Amino acid sequence: MKKAKYIWMDGELVAWDEAKVHILTHTLHYGNGVFEGTRAYQTNDGLAIFRLKDHTKRLLNSAKITMIKSPFTLEELENAQVKLLKSNDFKSNVYIRPLIYLGYGVMGLYHINAPVNVSISAWEWGSYLGDEGLEKGIRVKISSFTRNSVKSTMGKAKAAANYLNSQMAKFEAIDCGYEEALLLDDEGFVAEGSGECFFIVRDGELITPPNDNSLESITQDTVLKLANDFNIKVKRQRITRDEIFISDEAFFTGTAAELTPVREVDGRIIGNGERGNITKKLQDAYFDVVYGRNKKYKDLLTYI
Repeated sequence: MKKAKYIWMDGELVAWDEAKVHILTHTLHYGNGVFEGTRAYQTNDGLAIFRLKDHTKRLLNSAKITMIKSPFTLEELENAQVKLLKSNDFKSNVYIRPLIYLGYGVMGLYHINAPVNVSISAWEWGSYLGDEGLEKGIRVKISSFTRNSVKSTMGKAKAAANYLNSQMAKFEAIDCGYEEALLLDDEGFVAEGSGECFFIVRDGELITPPNDNSLESITQDTVLKLANDFNIKVKRQRITRDEIFISDEAFFTGTAAELTPVREVDGRIIGNGERGNITKKLQDAYFDVVYGRNKKYKDLLTYI
């Protein structure tokens, strides 16, 4: 990770190496904290945050779900992210990580009396799954771990505790020689990647599962809007693993992963083993949006 100058903590800019928390920080012990992943791109008109309001709103929704009361409003958090990027003078694309967490002062499972702290970090970061992966696609393993059940966790919250499952699935995939994991739900249908939503293409139709057992993805929503622009037929329906094997194309979407093709799943080559035509069309369109080259979606960018 490349260091930046400052991290925003509870309303103040703090030097990167001085941004510290107490060892008895409640979230560190019990996992109740919420975060976001947001990207900013170096456009021809300067650095711009993609869908800032939507990401910040989801952050606050996650806090509400997990019974954490944010001390900052939506507008204050948006302004803080802009201020942080201005202060750090970034030269390339940036990843932004807001975090609302329970701080030092209370121990034990009952968390309501714990202090609430907020930090926002940002650093220069390239492609999460690699530039080669964006072009040629990645190899994916269907995980032995199922996605956290809606009967036992609250998957609409981007909560720290929810990602232990994803960490284990990611480790398993890499340990087996793959680049990413795909998790099924407890009924055996596709849920999501370790940190991405999943799409397949069959007979020219774009298929992605409903968000009944996945995070409500902002990138997924963007891709669905672009598919509509191209008059690509979209189905929101459950997907089985064997349907993936016989699909023509497949790809992941997410803030970090952007739009990454999948060329192989569990040893089965997807399509012709390369980035498919529909995948490339949507990928190119997505990057046109985030780099400010599509005037229709200019309002999704907050320029710094």
